[in-house]
Amino acid sequence: MNKVFTMISFVGVPLVVAGSFLHWTSLVMFILCCVSIIGLSAIMGRATESLAIVSGPRIGGLLNATFGNAVELIISIFALKAGLVGIVLASLTGSVIGNLLLVLGLSFFLGGLKHKRQNFSLRDARYNAGLLIFAIIVAFVIPEIFSQGMDDRGTISLSIGISVIMILLYLAGLFFKLVTHRGFFTGADRESQGKPQEEEEAEWSKGKAILILLLATAAVAFVSENLVHTFEEIGERFGWSELFIGVIIVAIVGNAAEHASALILAVKDKMDVSVEIAVGSTLQVAMFVAPALVLVSLMMPVQMPLVFTVAELVAMITAALLTVVITLDGESNWFEGLTLLAAYLIMGIGFFFL
Repeated sequence: MNKVFTMISFVGVPLVVAGSFLHWTSLVMFILCCVSIIGLSAIMGRATESLAIVSGPRIGGLLNATFGNAVELIISIFALKAGLVGIVLASLTGSVIGNLLLVLGLSFFLGGLKHKRQNFSLRDARYNAGLLIFAIIVAFVIPEIFSQGMDDRGTISLSIGISVIMILLYLAGLFFKLVTHRGFFTGADRESQGKPQEEEEAEWSKGKAILILLLATAAVAFVSENLVHTFEEIGERFGWSELFIGVIIVAIVGNAAEHASALILAVKDKMDVSVEIAVGSTLQVAMFVAPALVLVSLMMPVQMPLVFTVAELVAMITAALLTVVITLDGESNWFEGLTLLAAYLIMGIGFFFL
């Protein structure tokens, strides 16, 4: 399977380069770009898994989320440049519900089919629960409420202030988790349950894995730029709204790297890393990517406020609360995964017909 994805990347990326110069149709370029990103994502997943073995699950999960979200950040920047603010906001919504419901749901479901019960860190679950409530309910709802009595300039100023606070808190959270309280976030929960710790050998060395991640990210950036140029024509051809393209299409393609990694690791019963990828990626999107895009948009023709539609807010709040309730016990099974997947499908149908 790894060889297949590697071949897809080696073939897909040159075809995207050729298509960009030869001006192939939007449909052909859309398919080539999506397939190429999926192939590159699989390679990034292998590199990240090697880093996770060398550096530990939390560093590995953070790196996976970072490189995976770098793809979406790049896509969103090109979309902002094209004035597609609606698609960018929708893609952020799609990342949140996609990671919490689709990725985490599939991880629990596929992992649960092979293992009757899987465990992950209770401390991480409680830590992530608090940040999820803050990032989704506090930081996203407040701009929507207070912007009702403001003009566009006031809304942008409010969004900038909230964005700066969220970025600073996100960085402080990383410092707290990886430096000052690193010993607190250990694998003690799983060790106390008597689960043996298996020694694994990384597929690639640390240097090689980092180099591959950097090269793959650069390739994804080029492919993503071409993908953005196809959105308008593809939307008209298939009758897709900007909201649906952002929530479903861009979010899935833009986050394919951590999607693939989380599923593979869940099947291997590495739930600490799998959960860290899904939930950590959500926190990174909400607390870093979204605020960063607000600040980046200040240099663009159209500025982006941190204000979502009611449907987007309800979807994200529901996903966050459902995830908190299901993960607080530090255990997962296939039925809990199916519950998360059902919620994602219901929301997907709603966004399609909205």
